[in-house]
Amino acid sequence: MGDLLLVRHGETEWSRSGQHTSWTDLPLTREGEEQAKSLAPLLSGRTFALALTSPLHRAVRTAELAGVSGAVPEPDLHEWDYGGYEGVTTVEIHRTRPDWYLWTDGVTPGPHDHPGESPAEVGARADRVLARVAAALPEGDVILVAHGHFLRIVTARRLGLAPSEGRLFQLATGTVSRLSTEHGRPVIAEWNTRA
Repeated sequence: MGDLLLVRHGETEWSRSGQHTSWTDLPLTREGEEQAKSLAPLLSGRTFALALTSPLHRAVRTAELAGVSGAVPEPDLHEWDYGGYEGVTTVEIHRTRPDWYLWTDGVTPGPHDHPGESPAEVGARADRVLARVAAALPEGDVILVAHGHFLRIVTARRLGLAPSEGRLFQLATGTVSRLSTEHGRPVIAEWNTRA
C-alpha cells in the first residue's frame, strides 16, 4: 500500500497577501518558483502510481518545477470556489462580518459561473478524488499537487473527519505532506515539509 503525498503549490501574490484565490489563475512569484524547485529533492527517487494536479497554472507549474512527471490535470482538485470572496482577505471580510469563519460559514455567492461552495460541497469533490486515489494506492504512492484549503479538506476526509475539520491542518505554500497508514488506518506521517 502506497502513501498519499500532498503538495501545495508555491507562493503567488495573493497567497502572500492572504487574498482568497480559487479561479483567478495567478502565476507563481519568484519565491513560489524557488519553493517549487526546492521540493524536487524530497520527491526524487519516488515513482507514482498516480500523479494528479489541479488544472490551474500555479499547481501545474509547481508540479513541473518539483520534477513530478506525467501529472494529469484533475478538475476536482480545483481550489474551494470562494464565490464573492474571491480576491478578498479574511481581514476585509471581518470588517462587515466579524464572526465569519470560512470552515463553518462558507462564502457569499459570487458571479453566475462562480457561485461559491460550502464545506460539504468541497468535501464531495475531495471524496471523488480520494476514490480515485484509493484505486491507485495498492499499486504505489500517489501525489496530488493542488491548493491549501482543498488539500486540507482532502486530509480531513482521508482521516475520516468532516470537511470542516480541514481547519485543523494549516498548510504552507511550497510544502510536501504525507498521509500513510498505521495498522491499516490512515495517519499523518509528515506535514508541511520543506527541503
